[in-house]
This record gives sequence, structure tokens and C-alpha cells, in this order.
Amino acid sequence: MLRFTALIALALVYLASGIAASPFAAPDSAIPQKRAGTCAQIRVRKEWRALTDVEKKGYINAVLCLQSRPATVAGRPAIRNRFDEFQATHIDLTDEVHQVGHFLAWHRHFITLFYNALRDECGYTGPMTYWNWSIDADNTKAMKDSVIYDPNTGFGGDGVPGTYTLPPDPNGQSSAFPGAYRGCVKTGPFVNQVVRLGPGKLVTEHCLVRGVDESSKTALKTTEVNRVMQQTPFEKFRTSLENGIGFGFGFGIHGGGHSAVGGEMLNPYSSPGDPLFYLHHGNLDRIWWQWQKVDPAKRLFDISGPTTQRPPQVNITLDFMMTFTTLGPKVAVRDVMDASTEPSCFTYE
Repeated sequence: MLRFTALIALALVYLASGIAASPFAAPDSAIPQKRAGTCAQIRVRKEWRALTDVEKKGYINAVLCLQSRPATVAGRPAIRNRFDEFQATHIDLTDEVHQVGHFLAWHRHFITLFYNALRDECGYTGPMTYWNWSIDADNTKAMKDSVIYDPNTGFGGDGVPGTYTLPPDPNGQSSAFPGAYRGCVKTGPFVNQVVRLGPGKLVTEHCLVRGVDESSKTALKTTEVNRVMQQTPFEKFRTSLENGIGFGFGFGIHGGGHSAVGGEMLNPYSSPGDPLFYLHHGNLDRIWWQWQKVDPAKRLFDISGPTTQRPPQVNITLDFMMTFTTLGPKVAVRDVMDASTEPSCFTYE
């Protein structure tokens, strides 16, 4: 049955500030903008199904490598490895990078930093990948039967009931949707993954938890993606992508993708504890990239929205500096708007 109450809770967490559809509009979005540095190479990002089995294995091994490499941070015992460090950054900044004008820009660079770590620290030579969940949502197979959950060429399957107990959360960030935490993943390459952060802002050592929601398919169909793609200007596009259009179908493709995996992925803070986070947000970025390409002259540098969730709010500009804590230096929004320039240097297939 549709985990509708869980999705309502997720939406309420994201919309706690009451700014789902803010009136902000950037005054400089249509002004010709200075381009970032020229790329030495443009890398093609591919859908998971387009990767060869060798590339899939290489990607999975690189993620496992990040989970074994020591973290660069000090003073936080729960952050043991580089994978933890990425999750911790998202937990620390969740309230600063959701329901704001730079939601898409921040996550675009977050994924780039993750991919760079796979390449530079773990020797991955294949493409960054994404999960086009609409392919699964449009067909008659169950979501849990998606190739993304294949135990041999994917990320392992659904959580097994009775294998995980959700701890008490005084902050209410996980107890709002307990049904999403079905159980530990018992198949695939991440059966031995130890998640030390989350749910939410908790510090708890646990397995990788999932709870695949079959009803999320409704929110992820191509028809829903097309509805988002038709939204203009950027302000309507970004709020529709992040929160959904109105209150139908699980609050849109952003929340729907998180719910399709469930478990840690349904938590707004600790969701990068599941490696599928990067493929889900990669697909959201691809949709933004496609939206930009429809009319590059108007959309490539179109940005709007508040810089913070709560008052006092100011309008975001292309010069707004986004922080990434220990993952890298601050980056201006303008520098990630055009994916074909530094520091992004990618295109989508």
C-alpha cells in the first residue's frame, strides 16, 4: 500500500519553513554570464542500464573503495571513511540546501565531488551513472524487480523484514515514517556496509536499510517528469521538481525517488547513506540539464529562490557561494550552471 503518510511526513520535513512556492526571481538570470573554465574533457554520464557489466562492477568496486578509505576529517568518531564523509556533509547541510534556490546547483556539485573521489581516490575509469526510474515506473514489473536492485549487477535488493529495529529519535526525523525502514539489505555488494550516521541526525551503527515502495511508481512515470519539464520559469520548475505539483502522487519526482528505495533514502538528512542516493539525484540533475537545454539563452543561467529556508530571506544570485564543508572549497552558483564548463565538465546520454 502507498506509504502516503510517510510521504506526507517527508514533505512536511522539507516544507517546514512554508516556502514551497516562493515568489523569488533572480534579476540577473537573463543577462549574459561569464563562463567558467574550459574543460580538458567532457565526460558522458550514462544510465545504469547503459553501462557494461564490467563498468557496473567497476563503479560498485569504487564505491566500496570509498567505504574503506579513511576519512579526511578529524574529531568525529562516527565518520570513519570517505563515504561517511559525504553522508555527514549532507546531514550537516540539509537545512541549508533544501527548499532554497541552490537546491539543484548544490546537489549537482555534490555529485561531481563524489564522482571525482571515485576517479581520483579509487581509480574508477568508467562514467558517472544515474538511475532513470521512469523506465521502471512505466512498465508493469514491480519496482523491486528493477535491474538497479539486481544482486549481481546492481545495488542489492529490498530490506528484509525483521532484521532492523528503528531506534528512538528525539528529533522525530526518522520516527515520522517508521514503515519505510523495512529491514537490512541481505543481497548484493553492500550486505556488509556499516552505516554509522542516521537515521536523521542520529549516530547509530547499523546495516544498510531499505523499504522499497511499489506505490512510488505513480510519482515517477514519464508523464510526471513531463509535467515538471513543462514548468516555467525556473522558480516553478525547481519547486515542482523538489516538492511536486500540487499534492498528488507522492509529492513529485524528488520525494518519489527517495520513497522508491525507502529506508535510509527516505530520510531527508541521512539519505546519502545508501549508494543509490547518487544515482537518484543524478537523474534529477539530468532532468534539470534537459530543462536548461530547451532554451539555453534563457535557462542556462536562470536561478531564483531564497538563500535560506527561514527569514530573513534574500534572493539568491549567481554569485552566491555554496559550501561543501570538508569535501572541497566553496563554489559560486554560476560556476555549476553550465555543466559543460569547469568544475563540472559533463554531459548526459
